Amino acid sequence: MLQIRNILWGFLYIACAAAIQVQVTPTHREISVGESKFFLCEVVGDAKDIDWFAPNGEKILPNNPNIQVSRNDETTSTLTIYHADVDDAGIYKCVAKSGDKEAQATVQVKIFQKITFKNVPSPQEFNEGDDADIVCDVVGSPVPFIIWKHKGARIQANKDVRYNVMANGHLMIRGIKKTDEGSYNCEARVMETGEINFKMINVVVNVLPTIRARQSEVNATADMGGSILLACDADGFPEPTVTWAYNNVILESGDKYSLNEDGSELVIKDVIKVDEGDYTCIARNKAGEMSQEVSLNVFVQAKITYLNNQTATEFDEEVTLTCEASGDPTPSISWSFQNRMFSEGEQASWTRPDQYESHDRNIVVRSHARVSSLLLKNVDFTYAGQYLCTASNSIGQDNQPVYLEVRYAPKILGEVTVYTWEGNPANISCEVEAHPGASVTWFRDGLLVPSVNTTNVKIYNTPSVSYLEVSPESQSDFGSYNCTATNVMGTESKEFLLIQAEVPSSPEIQRLEPFSSSAVVEFDEPASFGGVPIIKYRVQWRVDGQDWTGRDYDATEDLTRITIVGLTPDTFYEVKMSAINGKGEGESGAAVKFKTGPIPSSEAPPLIVTTSTALSEYATGEPSAPKLEAMVQNQGNALKVNWIKQDDGGSPIKHYLVRYKAKHVSDWKPEIRMPHSSEYVVLSGLDWNTEYEVRIVAVNQKGKSQPGVLSFRTATEPTTMPGASGSGLSTGAIVGILIVVFFVLLVAVDVTCYFLNKCGLLMCIAVNFCGKAGPGAKSKDIEEGKAAFTKDESKEPIVEVRTEEEPTQNQEGVGPTEPNETTPLTEREPTAADATPLAVNVLPTHATNSLAESFSTAQNNPTHAPGPAKDHAPKSSPAAGSGAVESQPDVGPLVDLSDAPKANPVSEPVRANGEGPRKQHEAPESPPSPVDGPTKDAPHAIAHPQHDGKTKDDVKTEANNAANEVKAVPNEAPQTNGNESKA
Repeated sequence: MLQIRNILWGFLYIACAAAIQVQVTPTHREISVGESKFFLCEVVGDAKDIDWFAPNGEKILPNNPNIQVSRNDETTSTLTIYHADVDDAGIYKCVAKSGDKEAQATVQVKIFQKITFKNVPSPQEFNEGDDADIVCDVVGSPVPFIIWKHKGARIQANKDVRYNVMANGHLMIRGIKKTDEGSYNCEARVMETGEINFKMINVVVNVLPTIRARQSEVNATADMGGSILLACDADGFPEPTVTWAYNNVILESGDKYSLNEDGSELVIKDVIKVDEGDYTCIARNKAGEMSQEVSLNVFVQAKITYLNNQTATEFDEEVTLTCEASGDPTPSISWSFQNRMFSEGEQASWTRPDQYESHDRNIVVRSHARVSSLLLKNVDFTYAGQYLCTASNSIGQDNQPVYLEVRYAPKILGEVTVYTWEGNPANISCEVEAHPGASVTWFRDGLLVPSVNTTNVKIYNTPSVSYLEVSPESQSDFGSYNCTATNVMGTESKEFLLIQAEVPSSPEIQRLEPFSSSAVVEFDEPASFGGVPIIKYRVQWRVDGQDWTGRDYDATEDLTRITIVGLTPDTFYEVKMSAINGKGEGESGAAVKFKTGPIPSSEAPPLIVTTSTALSEYATGEPSAPKLEAMVQNQGNALKVNWIKQDDGGSPIKHYLVRYKAKHVSDWKPEIRMPHSSEYVVLSGLDWNTEYEVRIVAVNQKGKSQPGVLSFRTATEPTTMPGASGSGLSTGAIVGILIVVFFVLLVAVDVTCYFLNKCGLLMCIAVNFCGKAGPGAKSKDIEEGKAAFTKDESKEPIVEVRTEEEPTQNQEGVGPTEPNETTPLTEREPTAADATPLAVNVLPTHATNSLAESFSTAQNNPTHAPGPAKDHAPKSSPAAGSGAVESQPDVGPLVDLSDAPKANPVSEPVRANGEGPRKQHEAPESPPSPVDGPTKDAPHAIAHPQHDGKTKDDVKTEANNAANEVKAVPNEAPQTNGNESKA
């Protein structure tokens, strides 16, 4: 192989001996930016110079630091590129020269640069509304192209005019918004190499602050030592900072001002007038600043700054009082004197203080700006005193007094007449008004008082009053006394009279209203007081013919009614009155007679047991305790309490006080006040099954009565059947079902009793209405009759006379009625004369019955003897027998009392519903006639009872006793009903 190569080079050398040939190895090269590469240039032939030329055609010199050329030997040269750059790319040329011969060869160098982000800041901030240029500078070889993405989606400028990808790869957003804020992806791509790279850019949109004052205008009051708050609220992004400025000076926290943490609140301390003005609230952030002004209005409370006191002499033409005041708003000024007000443009007169405008124009108020003057004309001594100047505005007011001193001669005031009596000291008052002060002296008949030889006259002086104390010893001490007052302005004198007092006249009784235990006396004051006030009124009363009883009442201005208490009900009295003053008691007026009323009593007993606390009804003039009665309402836990008014103590009832509570607790319910005309109160919402106590008190002018007390218990709370709300049956339906079940059970028991024991309701119906005795009943009745007869052998046998079963008017269409324990006992109570007919009532229409029929009936019905019990049946037999003829003492018939005569009905039988006898059909009583033996008016049924040795008188005695026993029975008759008597 080596031989072949040598041979080829040999041929080439020979062929080129005559020419130069150049070859660069390699002929193509791709270099990445920053890499270093070399290239070899080989020359065939004799070459004197071998040079390298850059892509721009310039010869590469040896001193180039990045690209170096070196001659290796006669035939080779090396080109070395250090740290290749994009600008180093191109075609490099190697040129060999030998004399006039020249040869060259080239190599193409391609330099590839990776995607590089040179200037991609993050975050990038913009102000809202600006055109935002989002910078993303990318270099690469070949030149890459840029794709922008936001929130994962590619930004397509052709679809949204707000976006534009510029030639340099930047993203332009026109009028950027806060919503455009976020992360943007700058993605670079090289199609030739498939290289891709990206950078995330955080875009921040700053928002210009907005600011608003909480109050655009704030009012404050100066000189009050208070503080005022100015506040504004600012928004923006980033969060703005807030500062305050006043007169272009930034305010800071200190003694005068105080700021909160974010500066939004400014507190101004100790506000004064100079703090008034406009305060600027400034909000700043990266987007800029905004400001808002807040106006502070400082008002000053009205304050009086100047007043002058004045001195004048009575009867001067005029005097002026001046008052000045300050304040913001400008205050108004008014004047007052002794509760009389004066303002600008108004005039007043002392004689007519209720009207400010007067014709004499003695007082005039004039005001100008902050000054007001009060002009007083024709000065009088009554003008002297304290005047009040009042300055007021919307913030407040200020009052300051100013004094007017008026010098005038003494003025003597006071009552000129004084009443007293011998032995009673009296003070004569000489009241002196003077300025300056006056000296006072007393005279009597031109002589100075007191004289040396008078001991019953004394003088006491005060700054304004001189008192002359006179203790009259005789009539000569009464009369005229002179008081003289003197000062530098003049002298004044006045006469005072000391007059003998008298006792008062009698008061006149105008009206007298009596009650059961008291009386109210209305009267008029005496026509004459006697010169001195009335101290007491004396009231005297008595029962006709007895001694007077009296009582004194202190006299007051409104005393026109006096109540006399402790009187006896339903009694005649007379009363008289007299008046008492310091001199003594006057004469009594004419006596007035009256009668007290009876004690009222309740008309009906209470429905619930009540107890009333006892009162001393005629001792104090207080009302008696009301009587209480109560009724539980339908709902069961409410109670209606009625009261009956008792004695009102001589004074009308004002109202009633009601209190109640459950007995097991200690606290009373809130007191209820009822009007005087009310008669009941309803207490509702009470606890179920609870015992309560109620107390009701009557109140009049004298005080309260003892309480009427009531105790009661509420009903048990009603309960509903389980599941009643979900079922279709109401309470009435359930009760009806229960009644039907009970009735079925009752019928079943009654049928069983009928067939087994021959008793019960069916048995009673069969016997009384159907006439059937039932199997075994006859023998049973005979045995019971025998037993009744053998039980007491001393009695006659029971014989009953029965008639045919014919309906009568008294039977009302019903079959024969058996005698029972209620039928005969509901008749009127018989006298001794008609006792026998009451026991034996003979029916003349039924006198055809045979003896055998009657005896058979008596044996079959031994229980038909009248009377509610067994003890009464045998006793009625002699009574029935007492109606027989005396010639036939051995006959003692007992007639069925249910068959009463139609001609003379006495009473109606007791009805089945238990009602008593009805007396609508009572006939006039007729004297009964004894039965004289068996006639057409008497039944032909005669029995022969055993007398056991008894005489006819004994039989009559027993008959009377039996009749008396029959009379005593009716008290028990109403206790039974018709069903029981049928049974």
